[in-house]
Formats: sequence, C-alpha cells, structure tokens
Amino acid sequence: MFYSIRHVTRFRYSGPVRESVMELRMQPRSEGPQTLRSFQISTNPRAQLYAYTDHLGNAVYHFNMLREHEELRIEAQATVELGFIPAWPEAVDPLEWGRYNSFNLNDDQFDMLEPSKFARPSPELESFMKIAELEKPVGDPLSALRVLQRAIYDSFEYQSGVTGVDSPIEDALEARRGVCQDFAHIMTAIAREWGIPTRYVSGYLYHKGSRDRSAADATHAWIESYLPSLGWVGFDPTNNIMAGERHIRAAVGRDYADVPPTRGTYKGGADSELSIAVSLEPTQAPVRHEDFLKVARPMASPTPTPSMPERLYHQQQQQQQ
Repeated sequence: MFYSIRHVTRFRYSGPVRESVMELRMQPRSEGPQTLRSFQISTNPRAQLYAYTDHLGNAVYHFNMLREHEELRIEAQATVELGFIPAWPEAVDPLEWGRYNSFNLNDDQFDMLEPSKFARPSPELESFMKIAELEKPVGDPLSALRVLQRAIYDSFEYQSGVTGVDSPIEDALEARRGVCQDFAHIMTAIAREWGIPTRYVSGYLYHKGSRDRSAADATHAWIESYLPSLGWVGFDPTNNIMAGERHIRAAVGRDYADVPPTRGTYKGGADSELSIAVSLEPTQAPVRHEDFLKVARPMASPTPTPSMPERLYHQQQQQQQ
C-alpha cells in the first residue's frame, strides 16, 4: 500500500516580523514495514533548509528566515509505502513481565520508562487509575495494554479546543475530554507506571471508510509500547485500535515535546495565527527513474585523447545533452 501525504502549515502575522527560526519534524520514518519513497519541503518565502537526524532517528529540518515577512508557509509532501503488517496476538506469555530487565532492554528503552514533561505521574492520574481500576495491570503486558487502551477510549470524549498544544494531562483528566495528544500522554504515563517502556508517536492516520474519532485533516498521535518478545507495538487510544496499515509514523519521542511537527520563534511585535491542512490518500507506486528514461542517443565508445582527460570528457557529454 502506497500513501501520498501533503502537510501544509501557515503562520500569518498581524504585521511584519523580522526573522523566523523554525524546526520541522515532518518526514515519515523508514522503519519496519514502513518505507519512505519520496519527500520534499518547500517554504514561502523561500529559505535554505538544513537537516540532521536526532538521537531517536527522527529527521529534523531547520531554517532561519532573515527577510521581513507577514506570512510563512511550509509545505511537506511525501510518498510512503507500507508493507504487510501481521495481526498482533491477543496475549503473550505472562512471563513477559520478567523480561523487563537489563538483559532485554537497552538504554533507549530504559529512557522510555522515565517520566517526561507531558507524561508523568500526578494526583489526577492516580485518581483516574483508581476509578478505572488501572492501578495494577491485569494478566500479561499485551492484554493489560489492550485493557488500558479501551479504558481511555471509554472514559474520555474526543473534543478539540478543550486542551492546547502545551496542556498538561491534568486538563484532560479533569475535563474527561481532549484530543489524540492528551490520550497518548495519559496512556504513556500509565504504561510507564506499570514498568512498560512506552514512547509517543507523531504522524498521520488514513481515515476514509473508518469510524475514527480523530480529525481527518490533521496530524495524529498514538503510542508504542515495548514488549521484549514482540518489539515496539502500536496502540491508538483515541480510536481504540492497534496501530497498523493506516498509521504513518513521522517521529517518536518521550512525549509531544520531543516531536512537534513545527517548533520555532520569530522577532517582532506582531500576533500570529496558525493554520494547518493535511491530506492523506492512497496512491500508485512512484515511478522509478529507470521506468521512464528513454535512450536519446545510443552509447558510443569514444577513446579520450591524451589532451582530454576522461573526467573532462564525461562532463562535456553531460553539458551537450
């Protein structure tokens, strides 16, 4: 299955701003059954893009817009291939709990056991766990996570505008409402309390023909928990489904603070307005260069003369074409 993704972000300012510094985590990962086939980012006004890979394997782009502007538009386009994803078992061996030790976990997994900025213990979280009977996991880790996912789905109403991008989990816990970011943070915090390494996933969800609660024209968030016998297993508490062939992973981290699609600042006294549009559709396999290239001129077998080095000869042939 191939998907085409278009993610447009627009910052509009009430007056001219002198500078914008921006960091982007929009490039889908190539990992497991997911393979990135093409990706490009453009900005308006145009900016020089730089890139690096962070310690979690996420592709990070950044730029500094130095010219004065009243609007900044960022557009990312990607083609992703998702291979076959086998169905997860309903349960695993109860002895799996004993496998959470230094022989089966590495530093990256241990890091996903620690509290983080948005996924941390609190009195409100403890109260919810008690009411929902989630203080102790039931059965094996996979079964317990399925129960946890269902409990969050049943206990919270999906509603945008109740929480903000920087809202702590206490806001959603008190209102019993929120969005995918809130539900992912709550599930992450509880799973870590149980001793299960869990990370936050930022990406996209294909909606067509499905009864999803999350919005179809926005980014999406879910979680992945580590089971030593299975590896990283994805759970989507917003929709009470296992992450599968409709989930496109862009970045992973301890919580949202590690993986926002855009993060930046600007200089100037103007107010800002943020608009986002996301489209995700199935597409055909991208055409490889070899599939449409046609020979314009048959290959000759010239012999470079001593006065014409071979490298220079090839350069001249390229310039003539």
